[in-house]
Amino acid sequence: MTIRPTTGDSSWFVKDRFGLFIHWGLYSLPARHEWVKSAEKMDDTKYDLYFKNFEPDLYDPNVWAQAAANAGMKYFVITTKHHDGFCLWDSKLTDYKSTVAPNCRRDLLRPMIEAFRKRDMRVGLYHSLIDWHHPEYFIDNRNHPQRDKIASPGEADGMLDQGGGSAARKAQAVADANAGRDQGKYANYLHGQVRELLTELGLIDVLWFDFSFPAAQNADRLNFALGKGREAWKSEELLKLIRQLQPNVLLDNRLDLPGVESSWDFATPEQAQPRKWVEINGTRVVWEACQTLSGSWGYHRDESSWRSTEELIGTLVDCVSKGGNLLLNVGPTGRGEFDARALNCLNGIGEWMKRHGRSIYGCTEAPAEFTCPRDCRLTYNPETKRLYVHLLAYPYKHLHLDGAFAERVEYAQFLNDASQIKLGMDNWHANQIGSGERTLTLNLPQRKPDVTIPVVELYLK
Repeated sequence: MTIRPTTGDSSWFVKDRFGLFIHWGLYSLPARHEWVKSAEKMDDTKYDLYFKNFEPDLYDPNVWAQAAANAGMKYFVITTKHHDGFCLWDSKLTDYKSTVAPNCRRDLLRPMIEAFRKRDMRVGLYHSLIDWHHPEYFIDNRNHPQRDKIASPGEADGMLDQGGGSAARKAQAVADANAGRDQGKYANYLHGQVRELLTELGLIDVLWFDFSFPAAQNADRLNFALGKGREAWKSEELLKLIRQLQPNVLLDNRLDLPGVESSWDFATPEQAQPRKWVEINGTRVVWEACQTLSGSWGYHRDESSWRSTEELIGTLVDCVSKGGNLLLNVGPTGRGEFDARALNCLNGIGEWMKRHGRSIYGCTEAPAEFTCPRDCRLTYNPETKRLYVHLLAYPYKHLHLDGAFAERVEYAQFLNDASQIKLGMDNWHANQIGSGERTLTLNLPQRKPDVTIPVVELYLK
């Protein structure tokens, strides 16, 4: 099984498997999606209302870090700056930051990193390539809040649909909407902030950029009103800077540098669940699914599409069974808390992980010789040589394992309480339903164990 090698250090990443994404910023005040500025086409003056009133008086990063640790998460990724341009740290390059916001006036990032490190969790920094606030950033017709100023209508960004917005369908000719703006100067600002993050905060384990949206095929890539890719960010220079300052940092795949092997370490399927181990150009890659607990990434007061604990655990298991990670998002409130809905999800996952983490950490896809039974997921720990069968639907009395199991398994137990599961089927049952020569039958209790998803631990010979 060949897996594309990474430039950054992924040795810990493919073992830890489960991380926390945090989207936090001014958009937590409108509380109706982190893309609210774009979706509602707000200008800076209107959005400034949230800068003036951002007051996270209940913020305690130790509470956040403990909630993540209790959920079984091993690393976290925080939005240092989202697309609105607001920064959570005391950047020397802007006044649009938490230390200047009149009701905040403190660095929110440093104490957060310290709190998570105290709990032995790895540190990841999300940083938006996009910046709707910076005066040099080109207005485009794709997702910029002022996109109506661009004469030609652009293609809708998928996030606008999720955020309640619409495509730039009302485009009107405004003479030189980008007059006086210099995208190159913005790129220099972007590089300067990345330099700050990689030199002032200690070892950074993950750098998560978001995102490139190049102009449509056959369009002028240097016309940044039509889209922005590697040219807009000066991605090649940015990559050199990153690899020089922190050579072991893991990079996501959103700098738009196809063909440059060192430009990314892991793939990032977003709000979707891969059907198999993620491949690029026919080669398996390190990957991480990033998903929300509901729909919005930022805090959304009125959202009612919250996922169940069982489904979230099943998603984590499914990721690991395909050789991947899960980065699960929480959007804190404007006062700086994880709300009750988010905490309920994390607590439920944590209760399961407390007894079943062995089937997640250090695990990956099972060897091909083991056929996954119906309504189950398999994970495998290559160091301990143990196989884990996750019962997504609990079977009646027997679990039949076909193929190599019969020759390879010497002992079975439930993982939650280490209670033995007897192997083999008695003649009375076998005469009624049959038993194949290469079938290993596990005798299960009639009552499902009192856990969200039962796991059978198989010791291999």
